Amino acid sequence: MADEGVRSEHAAAAPRMSGGPVVAAVRQILAAFPAGCSWLLPVTEEDGQVVDFRVAATSDRGDDVYGRGAGRVGGRLSELYPSMVGGPLWRMYHQVMADGAPARVPDFRYEGKRAGVVADSLFDVSVHRVLGGLLVWWQRLDEDQRRLERTELLGSLGWAEYDLVTGRSEWSPGMYRIFERDPALGPMSRAEQSAAVVADDHGLREAAWQTLDSGAASDVTVRFRTGASVKYLRILSDIARDADGVPVKIYAVVQDVTARVDSRTAIERLGDQLRTREMTALAEHRLAGQLQNLIQPVPREPFSLAGLEVLVGYLPAESALQVGGDWYHAQTLPDGSVVLAVGDVAGHGLEAASGMAHLRFALVAWLSIGIHDPGALLGHMNRLCGQLRITATAVVAVYDPATRTLSWARAGHMAPLLSRAGATEALDRPSGLLLGADGGATYPVVTPRLRGDDLVLFYTDGLVERRADSTADLLGAVTRTLSVLSVLPGEQTLARLRGLLHQASPDDDTCTLAVRVLP
Repeated sequence: MADEGVRSEHAAAAPRMSGGPVVAAVRQILAAFPAGCSWLLPVTEEDGQVVDFRVAATSDRGDDVYGRGAGRVGGRLSELYPSMVGGPLWRMYHQVMADGAPARVPDFRYEGKRAGVVADSLFDVSVHRVLGGLLVWWQRLDEDQRRLERTELLGSLGWAEYDLVTGRSEWSPGMYRIFERDPALGPMSRAEQSAAVVADDHGLREAAWQTLDSGAASDVTVRFRTGASVKYLRILSDIARDADGVPVKIYAVVQDVTARVDSRTAIERLGDQLRTREMTALAEHRLAGQLQNLIQPVPREPFSLAGLEVLVGYLPAESALQVGGDWYHAQTLPDGSVVLAVGDVAGHGLEAASGMAHLRFALVAWLSIGIHDPGALLGHMNRLCGQLRITATAVVAVYDPATRTLSWARAGHMAPLLSRAGATEALDRPSGLLLGADGGATYPVVTPRLRGDDLVLFYTDGLVERRADSTADLLGAVTRTLSVLSVLPGEQTLARLRGLLHQASPDDDTCTLAVRVLP
């Protein structure tokens, strides 16, 4: 009898989904909520038993794990989230509906079952019985943490906070990774950090403290001993003060720049070897190739990124004894999109190699702090080229595997080639000045949509240009090769492309970045 009373109460209190002032009022209220709130009304059988719930209202700005917002209104939970049916959250909804007692799951783990969706997501879920239905609040817990962890990993970054009042330190996971320290040991003490600094760099460390005391932010690169190795760590730090101006906390961001420093050192060392001219021409050419591989290793086989299969090719010029400035970058970003880029710094030798290293490392750094717009990235690269007094061309693209859109921009570079079902043509080319030509240049972005098994080829001019024979139709040959391969696409397409496409130019380096859209 008690259960029948509860069911009668629900039936009387639950508004009709077709509309009415209560439904309209709740929808207006939830539309203004920034959080992920939803109002669910029970779906009952003839005997009054609750068998499902229907979304009656939801926050306009609170998308679910599949990116759906207010479009969920009217849908049943069993259809929107079939993996919930019969699970602990489903049972909790029914229990709150039955007894009216609010409930909360502080660490609910939702497992995605659909392609293009994060497979494992963490939420704080609260449920209250309101106006004959359930008011459910989903607060996502894992995105900020995942975003921070990926940023630290991609940028070799970590952050630290030191309380000058209590003497207590706090480290992010990236700091333990940089210092190769077991997190169970906690942050290094100031004495331990001081002992790890290379003796010749203690003056830099002291200068950093003096800079902070003066009220300015500090930016120094200091060598630390970690185990048997020495790392170059760039440390940016600032001080927080209380109302009386007394320092109370130090905030620091640390980046491991060892690879960058080692690359510059290698460039200088190998440059000295090249200048001595004590080697044969063949040995010099091999040394240039080693330098190129040091800065940007080229995978031998195709590899996978989100929704794509990728093949990279790099061939030094046959007659050049010095390394060129061609470069590439391909990486899956924390949000699931993929960045694809190729570029060419003008000239050969150490200046071109140094410029190439600067652009590639800078691109990785900008991506790690969340700058993903191709036009904005080229704008930053343009200003950097102006500071370095070099010129270069580049193409930067970001591919969204969920929508199969390719957002891209160019700076004086050839447009990528798109091959689809036996036909190949260049993508519609936006305007874009050479990098380093005009500090105020802008780079518009175009966004074509790709299809499964599409081939897209990014390349530098060594692939299609020859100084000695300006009449050779090399671009036509490349286009015909891509068209033939795209007629019968498959897993071996990129492997076959390597043997057909990559032929060294006598005068220019050649860099190619070929991608196949997975079906």
